[in-house]
Parts: sequence; structure tokens; C-alpha cells
Amino acid sequence: MRKQEIDHILARMLDSHTNVSDLNLTVGKPYQVESSGNLVSVDIKPSIKDLTPFQTEMFAMNLIDRDRRLTESLVKHGSCDLSYSLPGKARFRVNIFSQQGNYSIVLRQLESKVPTIKEMKLPASFYDVAKEMNGIVFVTGATGSGKSTSLAAVLEEINENKSVHVVTLEDPIEYQHPHKKSTFNQRELGTDFDTFANGLRAALRQAPKVILVGEMRDRETVEIGLSAAETGHLVLTTLHTVDAGQTVNRILGMFSIEEEKQIRIRLSETVRWVISQRLVPKVGGGRIAAFEIMASNLRVQDAILQGESEGKTFYEIMQAGQHTGMTTFDDFLVGLYEQGLITQENALAYASRKGVAGRGIDSVKHARGEATTDIDSLQMDREYDKTM
Repeated sequence: MRKQEIDHILARMLDSHTNVSDLNLTVGKPYQVESSGNLVSVDIKPSIKDLTPFQTEMFAMNLIDRDRRLTESLVKHGSCDLSYSLPGKARFRVNIFSQQGNYSIVLRQLESKVPTIKEMKLPASFYDVAKEMNGIVFVTGATGSGKSTSLAAVLEEINENKSVHVVTLEDPIEYQHPHKKSTFNQRELGTDFDTFANGLRAALRQAPKVILVGEMRDRETVEIGLSAAETGHLVLTTLHTVDAGQTVNRILGMFSIEEEKQIRIRLSETVRWVISQRLVPKVGGGRIAAFEIMASNLRVQDAILQGESEGKTFYEIMQAGQHTGMTTFDDFLVGLYEQGLITQENALAYASRKGVAGRGIDSVKHARGEATTDIDSLQMDREYDKTM
């Protein structure tokens, strides 16, 4: 199987249905694409009813293209990640993995157009993130929650308004930023650098003002990232944590007890924003992002330095800081419910504190004149205790 054949198959799969997000090649199944959230078969001439182990392996080897690092990762760890371009048509984030001794391949189609904060209807705080001159910004959430897309929108805002050098370290490169006011150098793990720590260390010698680190995966990367933030760079990065409090604790957990005090000091001085996001099912189909946003202020710095305590939790600080652009997931979800974008059930399902979200929803219902409970026909028992 040659590259021309692979490109032809991928192009046919892309054109086979509307709203194609993923291409799936699995032994024992035909070519499949995910269209609007559902896996559907693709009929390509000559017709293939079930892919064989040999066919998926040949497909995988051609995508890897004799790359030694990817081959070693696939053999040693059972999977590897790479990017692949279909000239003039699409780019993909590719994962090749072993299952029951055979290879399966999933290709996620990447957006070609860089998103903007306005187009994505992100909270106004994202404009403030793009205005930061230094420090570190964490965008957190589960895999597939849209962290990379949100950061791409921030970089686009910087690109439109600042004449700065931006270096990105990604695995793989998802959005290709054109040179506008800013100058972009985008580096891909495995192709342009071997580890995030080494890539970040090298970036400090490349005179950037803004550094995007695809993910803070280990202690060494976090330490270099903090150093970069301390020396006047703006560092944008992601973590797989669910909220602001867990983000701080995850970073502290990477270091020893003896180092904790020093790391708390460095974090309190360098953290500018911690933004967490979750994708929630939307009324009418699709999904919408819900955010928790924490901006650095004296109370946040004190909570990082001393640790959270009663009345001084990150959650309470965010609740009290709405006028400065902060919000909790619960308040944001109540806002989405008030706008009619999500259902009450989903608002409660994705809330951090269901009691807080429930009271917020009841307030919205009360303001609308709707019932806040399904209990009706309550009457006072006027006969109670008359016999006593």
C-alpha cells in the first residue's frame, strides 16, 4: 500500500458523510467514520467488507513512515501518536494502537481554521488572558474537553494584537497559526524535540515572549515552566485536572514535602489564571463548554501560600470574585440553564456542588414564576393535637 493509495482512501472516507470528525480502521470491520457522533460504514471500491490484520498493519506502517521513535513507542508501549496531512484537504491527529495482537487506527480530523474567542463565545476573561505579559496560565479539563481549542483562540487573539515571538510545543500540532502581528514557531513532539522538558528548556534560548506547552506531564516540565514564567515569559499550558483546587494540588504533588513551601511561593507569584472546562450536552443537540475561572489576586495568592482553610477555599474566592471575571462551574452552569442552553438535569449532572447549583436553578425558576418543587396540595393539619 503506497502513500497515494492511503491518501485516496482517507479522502473518500472524509467525503462519504457530513460532519465527519473521526476515521476508524479496525480489524474485522469495514472502513468507518464518525459522523455527528455515530460510527457509520464507508463503502470504497474495491469494496472491503472486513479489514484484515495485514491491511491495518500496512496502513499503520505507512502512516508511521519508518519513524524510529514512533515504531519504538508502538512496540514498547502499545500505541503511538502522530499527525498526518492530506494535502489541500485536511490534517489529522492519529493514534495507532495494538489490540489483541492487531493494529487499530483512529484519525481525528483537525480544524484548519484557527478559532477566535468571539466565534467560540468564550467568557470575556479569555481576552484578559491574552493581555497578560508574563506568568503562567493553566487550562485544565478531561481529555477531549476542548483545552487545546481554547488555548488556540487565546493565541489567535495575541496574534491579532501583539507583535511578539510565540513558540509552541505540541503533541501533535493541532492548529497551524499564520504569521500576523506575531511570529509563530510551532514545534512538534518527536519531530522537532524529544520531551516537553527539553523543548521548554530550549525555548528559553529562542527569545520568545509567549510559550505554549501542550501539557505539563512531569515535575521537570513544571519546574522549567515556572522558571520561564518568573523570567518574564507568558506560559500557556494544560493539565488533566477537574478544577482550580485540584490543579494547585496536582502541581504540589509532583514535588517532595521538603520542596512544598518553595513551590507554593513560586506558584503564588507566577500563576495568573486557572481555567477549567467541561463539555455539557446542549439543548437541541451538540455540546457547549462550561467554565470555572480563577484569576490571581491577594486572596488566591494567600490560599496558594498557606493552603485552603475554612472560609478561604478557592471555591469561595471564585464565588466572591465574579466582578473580576471569576466564576465557579456551578454558577456558570446555572447561567447556561437560565439562557435555555442546557437542561436542569445536565446542569446538576455536571455541577461540582449539586446543592449550590440546585439553589441557583430554583432562584431562576422563582424569578420566572415557575414551580421549584413537584410537591403540591400541601395543607395545614388544623386538627393536630386537639385531642391532647
